[in-house]
Amino acid sequence: MTVRVGVIGAGWIGQEHIRRLTDVVTGAEVTAVTDIDSARAERAAARTGARVYATGAELIAADEVDAVLVTSWGPTHAEHVLTAIAAGKPVFCEKPLATTAEDCLRIVEAEMAHGSRLVQVGFMRRYDQGYRQMKEVIAAGRIGEPLVVHCAHRNPTVPESYTSDMAALDTAVHEIDVLRWLLDDEIVSAQVVTPRATSKRFAHLKDPQIMLFETAQGARIDLEVFVNCQYGYDIQCEAVGEEGLVRLPDPASVGVRTAGQHSTTVLTDWVGRFADAFDTEFREWIAQLATGDGPTGPSAWDGYAATVITSATAEALDSGRVVATDMKPRPAFYGGTA
Repeated sequence: MTVRVGVIGAGWIGQEHIRRLTDVVTGAEVTAVTDIDSARAERAAARTGARVYATGAELIAADEVDAVLVTSWGPTHAEHVLTAIAAGKPVFCEKPLATTAEDCLRIVEAEMAHGSRLVQVGFMRRYDQGYRQMKEVIAAGRIGEPLVVHCAHRNPTVPESYTSDMAALDTAVHEIDVLRWLLDDEIVSAQVVTPRATSKRFAHLKDPQIMLFETAQGARIDLEVFVNCQYGYDIQCEAVGEEGLVRLPDPASVGVRTAGQHSTTVLTDWVGRFADAFDTEFREWIAQLATGDGPTGPSAWDGYAATVITSATAEALDSGRVVATDMKPRPAFYGGTA
């Protein structure tokens, strides 16, 4: 079975996913595209011979669309996801699921009313080989109960439009999701400490930030978010347990010895770091839809949890306080704890 996908949003990430679904993933065909910029939609659609629709609602209703991919502007996500659920069509939504917890809950309630899972959220780190290996080690009990997790998320630079709360809302959101999944535990509080600021930042930005989280089972997480580190795109994660530790491997890179030095390459952007994870994410999504199964990746509940936790973290930055996440009880529909 070929899964016919309609894409809502033809910006850079939308075009990347159209390329991925066309050139990398088997069993998928992009048959419809829409974007607020009609000329951009036309250009993106021309790659696959897809039909261009004026609105997301029209695309979702189209007979040639089996599943929906939402890559539009964040505040529009809830509308498109809810429309897809109402149509009974699977929908993959890039993060955030919605920009408010209230809209996320509307999606959760609509999906539960439908009676089976339709929604998957684009948290691609769960598909990275290194994180999957960490998950296997922790789940097998090889390091004992996790006690502390140390993380870092570093970017070489960010544009002037990047604001201090985006460190939580747009950057740390990936760690927040993957750590909930790695530990099979929920984050219950957030705190943000701001050390000496780098001179390389724009004046309005608090950078770096140290985010401190506590989980329901008492594990502690420290996350350094440093978005003007200059030297590259660097993702680090180390879980310390009662009997050992497990560390996320750096991307494979040759070692070069010359002129009295031994060096390896540091990647400079997230695209190169997680390209394979994106490919795996979409391969698995399409394969599940092709066999008639619902999505099994990050759920609407995971999207809700991420929005609640990132909002609490942004509040902690503004207030200087420890902020409880105050998440709703997890419905049995979504199973497990995280």
